[in-house]
Amino acid sequence: VQLQASGGGLVQAGGSLTVSCAASGRTSSTYAMGWFRQARGMEREFVAHISKITGITTYADSVKGRFTISSDNAKNTVYLQMNSLRPEDTAVYYCAASTYPTYRRSTGNYAYWGQGTQVTVSS
Repeated sequence: VQLQASGGGLVQAGGSLTVSCAASGRTSSTYAMGWFRQARGMEREFVAHISKITGITTYADSVKGRFTISSDNAKNTVYLQMNSLRPEDTAVYYCAASTYPTYRRSTGNYAYWGQGTQVTVSS
């Protein structure tokens, strides 16, 4: 499975941005998608998860109510819409695919990773 993230950029605080992740290859082997982010000097952290089977979504507390994860299974693409962005949201955002059918927030539970896309929020 190959993942290609795109859509990052520079946005002012309070603004919005949507990042996308296109999957190719043996996508039928994966059951869920996640978004993670890694700020400079920090560990990679969970942002959002969506089940490809049920559509159920889960979010980190830090983004709940501001970010929305969605997927278009026909296009094998997952999106992360980010609203009310804050400077602390600045990070490289990574999409990942999991072979587990249920919610997972640990990076170790995701077998496939995209290359990351930079999101910078200016104050």
